[in-house]
Amino acid sequence: MSEPDADDAGEPRAVLPTARMLAWARNSAAYRLTKSMMTEKQLRDAIIRKARQKFEAIEDEHLQALAAEAVRFGYQNKALDDRAFAEVSARSGARSGKSRRVIAQKLAIKGVDRDLAREALTDSDDFQAAIVHARKRRLGPFRRPDATEPNDDKEMASFGRAGFSFEIGRRVLDLTIEEAEEILFNTQRL
Repeated sequence: MSEPDADDAGEPRAVLPTARMLAWARNSAAYRLTKSMMTEKQLRDAIIRKARQKFEAIEDEHLQALAAEAVRFGYQNKALDDRAFAEVSARSGARSGKSRRVIAQKLAIKGVDRDLAREALTDSDDFQAAIVHARKRRLGPFRRPDATEPNDDKEMASFGRAGFSFEIGRRVLDLTIEEAEEILFNTQRL
């Protein structure tokens, strides 16, 4: 007769997490998902990180099982949705002056599938986002009237670091304040 912790071949059997541990994973997922939207990867990483702190000498199989239970719970309760996360993040990023490239990078870091991110970014307009960026940084048409000699190279570098193309940066710098404000006003009404 073999030991209770080994299968017939003598290999150690993976012991499932206890009911208490699984309940903790569901409660922890519920707590995190009510605080903010998360991707599946973010939830999985948070549960694993917290379980390592909470349960001493926990095995990797247990960690993976707890993370899987948390993710299952999130989907079951419709609190976990990578598509909705990507769409909300894309809209928010564009409204705050982030380029499509920067938004896509942030979504990738958070574990959103590349196709989902691309789909969420279809309605984003880099030109409008670049105008918002210019307003926030006081570039181009939003430059202070009392500013010393404008430095287009520095302003173009700001657009480049923010992920905007040279053409978009040049178009924004060539706008008048009235044109830029009209574009921003018309996009806010949509």
